[in-house]
Amino acid sequence: MILGSDEDTATVGAQLAGQTRRGDVIAIFGPLGVGKTTLVRGYLIALGYRDEVPSPSFAIVQPYETLYPPAWHVDLYRLKEGSEIAELGLDAADDAVLLVEWPERAGANAWPQALRLSLDFAAAGARRLTAQVPPAWEGRWPPQ
Repeated sequence: MILGSDEDTATVGAQLAGQTRRGDVIAIFGPLGVGKTTLVRGYLIALGYRDEVPSPSFAIVQPYETLYPPAWHVDLYRLKEGSEIAELGLDAADDAVLLVEWPERAGANAWPQALRLSLDFAAAGARRLTAQVPPAWEGRWPPQ
């Protein structure tokens, strides 16, 4: 899927918001500046969040518990690959949707049932979005 603008990227996030369930994980891969946080921002705004949606690179985990379903925005960029991810307490988010940027920092076996979205740069400032869809997400991706 080609996304021609930041607005298109945010729209995909907004469409995803209507497809998620408590306990879902969306793993978002891609290089710096490709639009991972823009996608998450669209998701959170679609659920009714109205404040600024910063990248949680410093805090690593930013919970949005008042949304339905609750969501945790996770940015693992600052973690070294193979770090002790258990210290982040992400297992406590089993009732929320995890939106994870830089999920590869958690190891190759993390979140096997996650919807895996990859954003890459394409021509003329566009982005290419590809997805690996696990059985739990069949019928929910691509979003309508």
